[in-house]
Amino acid sequence: MPHRRSFLQGLSSLPLLGGLFPRTAQAARRDYFRELGVRPVINAAGTYTALTGSLMPPEVRRAWEYASRHYVRFDELHDAVGARIAALIGGEAAMVTAGAASALTLGTAACLTGANRDFIRRLPDTAGMKTEVIIQKSHRFGYDHAVRNCGVRLVEVETREELERAVNARTLMMLFLNANDPVGKIPAAEFAGLGKKLGLPTFTDAAADVPPVENLSKYIKMGFDLVTFSGGKGLCGPQSAGLLLGRPDLIRAARLNTLPNSDTIGRGMKVNKEELLAMLAAVELYLQRDHQADWREWEKRVKLIQDSVTSIRGVTAEVYVPPIANHVPHLRIRWDQSAVKTTPVEAVRQLREGDPSIELVPGPRDHLAVGVWMLQPGEDKIVARRLRQVLRAAAAGA
Repeated sequence: MPHRRSFLQGLSSLPLLGGLFPRTAQAARRDYFRELGVRPVINAAGTYTALTGSLMPPEVRRAWEYASRHYVRFDELHDAVGARIAALIGGEAAMVTAGAASALTLGTAACLTGANRDFIRRLPDTAGMKTEVIIQKSHRFGYDHAVRNCGVRLVEVETREELERAVNARTLMMLFLNANDPVGKIPAAEFAGLGKKLGLPTFTDAAADVPPVENLSKYIKMGFDLVTFSGGKGLCGPQSAGLLLGRPDLIRAARLNTLPNSDTIGRGMKVNKEELLAMLAAVELYLQRDHQADWREWEKRVKLIQDSVTSIRGVTAEVYVPPIANHVPHLRIRWDQSAVKTTPVEAVRQLREGDPSIELVPGPRDHLAVGVWMLQPGEDKIVARRLRQVLRAAAAGA
């Protein structure tokens, strides 16, 4: 075995393993962002992917570090982590995915293929499979591309009656966007019940829908067959990970459609051992948190910023809580532009380009929206001070 011999001879000329990866104090102190010319930001927005989601707490980082030091059989670890997470949440089965979008693809693939290896190899060629996914028109969303990746067609309906008429021999499953529950004509519980009545699997995307903590088990108990949550939002796990919860047969089929199975639609949706353990640690930690104390802290931060900006004549601020996704206290700031000579767009630019760089909730054009739950200790004071500086300067120039 000449190749093996030459490989071993090469190893003998290398330093010991510890020498390959020196853990010097200098390496630990490296400021990578400064080296790369990348500016860190104060996240007064929320768990947006464009702002790299949430930060992993020390317990989650320690799980990641532990996994990074060991080899393991992937399937064995995946099985064990999924079983533990399911038990913690109170469901039948679970798996860690490469984010919530990955879970949408894998859950759809599971409904398409089951354990049929030929079907699994052929996706997105869906010949011989059911290919229609029913969704409320008001629930179409940017991430439903992750479902369409599998080669299915979305069939839009608006009412219960339209949904029942749309069911035919080609119908595969029913898809629900949890954040849009208030705007749809078929609410979540009724939608899940319809799936049971019609014999169709139901899948809800609840990616950003913790807190509250009860939501982790709420939708499975409601009757949905598949539920996904993002790992890097409220759970504060790895940004690149997520959860798929649901029926054991569908979770098994989803696993067959991804790694380590090579010829699958989900092979590129890789989850590593570090993400597996980090997601387990994140779920454990989240379930143990004092959620009422968290809420009180968020309210305190909001009030600090509210009091700071409303001390300026012509500025008003109100507290609001989004009904489902990102269901935490936020602050909405408005002002009389005849008294405060700037626009929300210009204020956002100044905050972004200032030092430190601050990001607010993206999207609004007629007001500023501030999210406080991803702020680190003391950053609420910085945000309050910088907002007051920007608005006060504009008021002085009026």
